[in-house]
Formats: sequence, C-alpha cells, structure tokens
Amino acid sequence: MYIFKAGVIGAGAMGAEIAQVISFSGLPVVLKDVDQKMLDKGMARIRKIYEGRVEKGKMSAGDMEGKLSLVTPTLTYDDFSDVDIVIEAAPETMKIKRAVFEEVSKVVPESALFASNTSALSISEMGKYSGRPSKMIGMHFFNPAHVMKLVEIIPGLDTAQETVDDVVQFTESLRKIAVVVQECPGFLVNRLLMPYMNEAVLALQEGAAPANEIDEKMREWGMPMGPFFLMDMLGLDVCAHVGSYLEQEYGQRMHGAELFVELTKAGRLGEKSGAGFYGYGSETDEPTKKMIAELQKSGAVKKGEAGFDPDRLIMPLINEASLCIEEHIAAINDIDMAMVAGTGMTYGGERIGPLAVADIIGLDVCVEKLEALQKKHGERFRPSRTLRTKVRAGHLGRKVGKGFHEYSA
Repeated sequence: MYIFKAGVIGAGAMGAEIAQVISFSGLPVVLKDVDQKMLDKGMARIRKIYEGRVEKGKMSAGDMEGKLSLVTPTLTYDDFSDVDIVIEAAPETMKIKRAVFEEVSKVVPESALFASNTSALSISEMGKYSGRPSKMIGMHFFNPAHVMKLVEIIPGLDTAQETVDDVVQFTESLRKIAVVVQECPGFLVNRLLMPYMNEAVLALQEGAAPANEIDEKMREWGMPMGPFFLMDMLGLDVCAHVGSYLEQEYGQRMHGAELFVELTKAGRLGEKSGAGFYGYGSETDEPTKKMIAELQKSGAVKKGEAGFDPDRLIMPLINEASLCIEEHIAAINDIDMAMVAGTGMTYGGERIGPLAVADIIGLDVCVEKLEALQKKHGERFRPSRTLRTKVRAGHLGRKVGKGFHEYSA
C-alpha cells in the first residue's frame, strides 16, 4: 500500500519532529493535539527545524514555506478521514495510548495503518485496543527524530506481514533506516542501553568515579557522548520510567540504581529542568554529590572501590545483545546497525555495533570479563548462554575468522 497522507497524534517534541520528517519527504501530514499551546509549540518546533536548514543554505525560504504548508495542525480528528497511516506519539502510558487508538479507529479508513512511537510498551496490547490488530505496528523514531536515521519497526503478535512491508517501505521513503525488531520490553536499542546507563549510575553512586570522569572515559572508548550527558539529555524521568518497566519485565538484572529515584524525586530531570546528574545555567552538580554521600551514609548504597573501567558498562551491553540473539529479537547485522544508527557507537575509530566489538575483543575474553564482573558485582553480569556456547565451539571472533560475524582470511 502506498501512503499518500499521514496523521500524527501528539504535538510534543517527538510528534512534532515526526511530522516535520514526513513533510520534508513531500507528504501532507495532519498534526493533532488536545492542547492548543502544545500544538502551537509543535508547529514552532517544525518551523525552527526548517529555518535551520534555510540558514545553512540547504533550502530556500520559499521551499520552507512549501514544506510547512504540508503540515495541518488540528485539535480534532476531522482531517483524519483520508489518512493512510496514523502515528501515535502521545505520552508513554498505555491508558492514554488505548484512548487514542479507540478514538481514532472510529474516524480513519478501514485500510489505514496504525503505528505507535512508543519506546517500550506492548504493540500487541495496543493492537487489541485499536480494533485492527493486523494493521497495528510499532514505529519507534529516535530523538531528535529529524536527525537520527534509525526507526525500529516492531510487529505485534497479530501484525500482518503486509503491514510490516508497507511500514518498512514508508520508513525508507522518509530517508530513514528501518530495522525490524520482534516485540519485547524495550525493543532493541533501549533494551541494550538501559543496562549500560544503569551500570553507569551504579558505578557513580558507589564512588567508582565522578560523572564527568566516567563520561570522558566512555567517550574515549568510542561512544559519541557519555552516559550521564546522554541521560540528562533524554530526561531522567523518562530513563527512570523505562528502567522501572524493564525491571518489572526482566527482573533483577535490570534493577534500577537508587540514585535515579532520588534525582527524580528532587525534580532533577536533566537539561529540561536545568539540573540532573549535572547542573545547567546557574545550577551545579553539588546536590547530586550530596545525594550520593547520603545514600552511602544511610547504607542504602554500599561504597565501592575507587576506579572506573569502561568494561563495566560495555560488557553488559554486549551481553544483552547476545541475549537478543538467543531470543530472536533481531538479526545480528541489524543489532549492530541499530546501535550504530541509533546511538552513534564506534570502536577503534570504526562505526560498529556491540556484536562486532565483541568479535574484535574476543568472545572468550568477553566471557572472562563478564565472569570477573559477576564475581565482583553480582548476577546481572552472568554471561549469556549464546556467548558461552560460541566460546565452547571455538567461535572466538575475528582472531579465528568466526564469532557473531564471519571473517575472510
């Protein structure tokens, strides 16, 4: 099915940017919200993105106005009667998403596809509420949507293959990279990132190193930004919410750091609130340091040894990627591509993902490192069955020509 017109529900940061991406591809898009102020703010955000392109000489002012005219802001569903796809970008609670799909299903054509920009919630459950589960799919854009190339495509239990094919084609028409991911809590990139980010917070609250030192070491390792800068940018309330959901679904290995709770309770939500792990503007990071000291003093957090090694964050990321292989969440190449496109991951100056990194390090070395971390920090570092099996089979990585990937001599 070819998509001639789209509807986006939710004019927040993600919804507005998704609408901008669609309009930039040349398609008309209806942007709906329940709040006029949010709608105005969303349209202003779209204009600002286009103005940035004009200032850089990438498009003319006339072209900008032409693209802006493709976006129709609205407070009602009146303009949804002929859309071919609806992309929901409402707040991340199932109650709100259920209401959205129940409402919009009464208005759009029977042929219309339903997509959710959720970063973690169940697509299968949304399909039930939509009344058309075969046409329900996840379409997870990454922030900022007008910059990031990756879109995770997540079929639910009842999603038709035709829906998957149509949405992949639509995604590619938006000049994005589509990676099909089987449904699981957190999908792919967020599932891999949460153990990485949470381990950074655990290391910080135990006193392994200050936030800026951990950030610097992870940048030196090959990440485009450190975990604390990334979390402050994403919003600590968002990280805490996703982390809590993943702990509920995966258990103890995703158990969230205590400092997350303290920071969110104090309203330190990251850049958007002026303070998070770091301080912005007139704020400082002293309150964060005091929270860590209080957690250690109360016994809620056990003070650990000073000294930080990037392996403490990278090894659980690699391990989670190998668990995704076990569970058939995504293909090996897609896992690596998703982490490169979704996070900008590099290693040794090369843009490669976690499974390719494991091949370079050596899968036997990864298992040894995970076992040492398991002994020191607990069961969350237990090596996956896939890693152990590959090591037993002699699939050790690049040094033998075969690991997660295969290599020519």
